[in-house]
Amino acid sequence: MIWRITLFLWIAAAMTFGLLKAPLVPVLEETTRVLYFHIPSAWVTVVALGWSMLHSILYLWKRDLRNDDHAAAAAELGLLFCIAATVSGALWAKAMWGAYWNWDPRETSIFFILLLYSAYLALRGSIEGDEKRARLSAIYSVVAFVAVPFLIFVVPRMYDTLHPNLIVREGGRMKVEMDPMIRWCFLAMLAGFTVLFFWLQTLRVRVTRLERRRQLARG
Repeated sequence: MIWRITLFLWIAAAMTFGLLKAPLVPVLEETTRVLYFHIPSAWVTVVALGWSMLHSILYLWKRDLRNDDHAAAAAELGLLFCIAATVSGALWAKAMWGAYWNWDPRETSIFFILLLYSAYLALRGSIEGDEKRARLSAIYSVVAFVAVPFLIFVVPRMYDTLHPNLIVREGGRMKVEMDPMIRWCFLAMLAGFTVLFFWLQTLRVRVTRLERRRQLARG
């Protein structure tokens, strides 16, 4: 109980400092504040979908439905955080570029991820039988995740993008150009969102298992 309260206080403090104390980034100005929610949401999307892929592999190896429970829950949460990243990014785009959607490489990439994992959930919902559903969903999850790093990290760097870039080259080295206060708030939100995901993941898995037990009890 204490760690949950600490988690919410941590996120609230980081968000408060980010919104009220941290300086604004030149050019981004007021939209800088979206940074503390948008990027952590995108980060957790990748973590969640990677977690889903990992447990899908474990299911294919061990044929343990507990791994399928984790894979499904992570995919659901990954899609939820992906929607949060998309919506916050669209608000950012409207303020910066005058339109909610511009088919920027990063926007296009996240659109395809939404399609991929919406299809994953649709697949799960269309298959009867726990074993068959778990097996086919696991195969899909593993194949789908192959595209995620490519869409998130590679495609946006292959084309010109309107997105601001906080990573610069200095003397041949990569360097994050960020005010110390902004960096602290950003990293704190990143950590907070990551822990939040794993907590929600645990809750979702518990709900799934309770639902299965109730169905078995009904016979």
